[in-house]
Amino acid sequence: MEDVTFFPLVLVGAVVLLLALFLYYVPFLLWISARVSGVNISLLQLVLMRIRNVPPYIIVRAMIEAHKADIQSITRDQLEAHFLAGGHIERVVHALVSASKANIDLSFKMATAIDLAGRDVFEAVQMSVNPKVLDTPPVTAVAKDGIQLIAKARVTVRANIKQLVGGAGEETILARVGEGIVSSIGSSESHKTVLENPDSISKLVLRKGLDAGTAFEILSIDIADIDIGKNIGAFLQMDQAQADKNIAQAKAEERRAMAVALEQEMKAKAEEARAKVIEAEAQVPQAMAEAFRSGNLGIMDYYKMKNIEADTSMRGAIAKPTSTPSKPLKD
Repeated sequence: MEDVTFFPLVLVGAVVLLLALFLYYVPFLLWISARVSGVNISLLQLVLMRIRNVPPYIIVRAMIEAHKADIQSITRDQLEAHFLAGGHIERVVHALVSASKANIDLSFKMATAIDLAGRDVFEAVQMSVNPKVLDTPPVTAVAKDGIQLIAKARVTVRANIKQLVGGAGEETILARVGEGIVSSIGSSESHKTVLENPDSISKLVLRKGLDAGTAFEILSIDIADIDIGKNIGAFLQMDQAQADKNIAQAKAEERRAMAVALEQEMKAKAEEARAKVIEAEAQVPQAMAEAFRSGNLGIMDYYKMKNIEADTSMRGAIAKPTSTPSKPLKD
């Protein structure tokens, strides 16, 4: 009895499995939906899509959306080729429909190229219709009077469809705008001029054509905020004065060292001369003894020389002033 009951269940399960497998490879309901929507596609093509590992639902849905938007230039083969190349079919079709409604010239070839380049083509079309605002980071610059200014700007950009492939991105726009702000503030004579006319920065930056070679078109540059920073000129002057002071101190120390060295050298020379005098004086007795032996000096000559030395010493003592004052004489 159990075998009889189990057999119909197995049979029903097999039939359901075969039916699901048949509907998977032969998406009959999807084909009916396409035909009802006005898309001309055969059931055989849907089966072949399954064999080629291309999801028929995505292709048929994209074709229905394009047909309803009256875009007749998209074919099934183009959609399949783009899917097999790794593209996003839904984004491309959404972008084409949006571009068609907004009267933007965007072909299927250009849309697929933008998509395969790694950019969101649908977001690019939306940005072409609705411009995007980019906030720059705080940009620090110094005017000619040495005052530091910190500026923030808002850049309104619109996507340039023709430059999306190979064009620079948002980072390049922000970097160029920051460079233009620094150049504009740096060329100003005074920071007061910049604070009084911040729009002069925007006008100068816009004239430079910063959006060249980028994927965007700059519509406007608005200075959102300007703050006063440090007095860089004063700091530089202080640093220069400190450097000059250090240089002067180093030169003075060098001259003092040279003077000390010269003094030591003169002292050494004086000691050397004194030593030579002492050495010469030590040789006088020897010379006199040699003169006595050789007969060049007699006893009378020696006594005369001694008398002259004594007379000279006496005269020197008399001529030398006394350190103690003389006492007055008493009456």
